[in-house]
Amino acid sequence: MESSSMPKLRAVLFDRDGTLVADVPYNGDPALVRPMPGAGDVLASLRARGLATGVISNQSGIARGLLTEAQVREVNARVEELLGPFDVWEVCPHSPADRCCCRKPAPGMVHNACRKLGIHESQAALIGDIGADVGAAEAAGAVGVLVPTPVTRTEEVGSARFVAGDLAAAVALLAAEGMIQDARAEESA
Repeated sequence: MESSSMPKLRAVLFDRDGTLVADVPYNGDPALVRPMPGAGDVLASLRARGLATGVISNQSGIARGLLTEAQVREVNARVEELLGPFDVWEVCPHSPADRCCCRKPAPGMVHNACRKLGIHESQAALIGDIGADVGAAEAAGAVGVLVPTPVTRTEEVGSARFVAGDLAAAVALLAAEGMIQDARAEESA
């Protein structure tokens, strides 16, 4: 059942840790990167439909002195090696105390990703495992989908508009809402 009030998506963005890959706090070691179950298949499906994919990631370990930017780039390269290629990457190196405009739940990284992709924010969804991910999407005018993990708080689940059990279910939910279709078919019509 398609909802005509929902925009058609041109990109699906993902939180990195706890969503695309297992959450290893302040991970600076590419050898520890482990994709979440089904992540590769979900990404392949989206790409086959002609949708852009991207990663939106808070990495406060940089500001805290626990990681270097080079280590984050190495981990991101490993994520891309296992799950990529991604059309856009956005990383916030700030701590919560910095009060920047990019750290989720602020919308800055979503705005930047959409600008780089040449799309309006309403044409993007952000899938993540905590309320800050959904908050960033909604603050930017994008669609947020929460895929809870053991670290997701009950109130985050309760306040999210869209909640799914895993990545495949998140994409299926977006498709059921009429937001995902084959973008290539739409362009040729």
